[in-house]
Amino acid sequence: MKKFKNKIILALFALATLVSCDSDPDNAIYDVFDGLEHGAVLRTLDRVSSNFNLFDPSSEWEVIVEAQDEESGDLLSKVDVYVSFTDNQDDGVDNSKSEVLVTSFAASEFTTSDNGYPSTHIKSSLSESVASLGLNDGEYTGGDTFNYRLDYIMTDGRSFSSDDASGSLQGSYFQSPYLYQAGLLCIPETPFPGDYKMDLQDSYGDGWNGASLSVNIDGTETHYTLDDGSSTSHTVNVPEGTNTLVFMFNSGAWDSEVTYQIYTPSENLGISAGPSPIVGEIALNLCKE
Repeated sequence: MKKFKNKIILALFALATLVSCDSDPDNAIYDVFDGLEHGAVLRTLDRVSSNFNLFDPSSEWEVIVEAQDEESGDLLSKVDVYVSFTDNQDDGVDNSKSEVLVTSFAASEFTTSDNGYPSTHIKSSLSESVASLGLNDGEYTGGDTFNYRLDYIMTDGRSFSSDDASGSLQGSYFQSPYLYQAGLLCIPETPFPGDYKMDLQDSYGDGWNGASLSVNIDGTETHYTLDDGSSTSHTVNVPEGTNTLVFMFNSGAWDSEVTYQIYTPSENLGISAGPSPIVGEIALNLCKE
């Protein structure tokens, strides 16, 4: 009987505590969320075009983004697009340029995505970016990169960009980096045939942990990786008559340990990337082929 009475007392005490928490807003949980600021993200739905063609000034860098905020995107005012330029040539001259505003996309230019949020194509042409940065002919070539930063401007004056994005937003979990790189390629009418050498390294020495390089030759894709250890090499033969050739980097668990180099059939360095290489299509410098 005593145990039964004790159980009743404990139950009444728990109930009283619960009621007290519900009726008293002045407790610790309210202190935790007091002053919490909701942010905004630009989710990447698709990377339509990741690179420029040096031989085509009208070629475009383009992504499709989706605007999300605490009002389902209704707080969006505009998205400003900034571009900077990185000169990757080892010639003793640095033509790199600091970022400038290249274009803006007003909320009125957004449509509604399948997810119910504002969405639009964010893009810029090679000629537009070159003009915005004040680059002259000869100051940019294959292997250089244009860097695009998106700034989410809200109706209340706040803005969110790459400095506000955590790792879980920037990476493969959600894909909201606010920051993109477009490589400058020399794209021939047909791919250069021959042997492409890929050197892969891992700084920790335990392999690429799921990361890989994929090579697509006329629709046939093959994946290459470093299963274990600190380095390995692969050679890909591109036969005469090939119509399409695409190299891709695919993310793994520890991209911060990953570096690689790809050499062209003429044994020129096509790219040296990493740690944390850009995910997606790889911009090879083929201008010396």
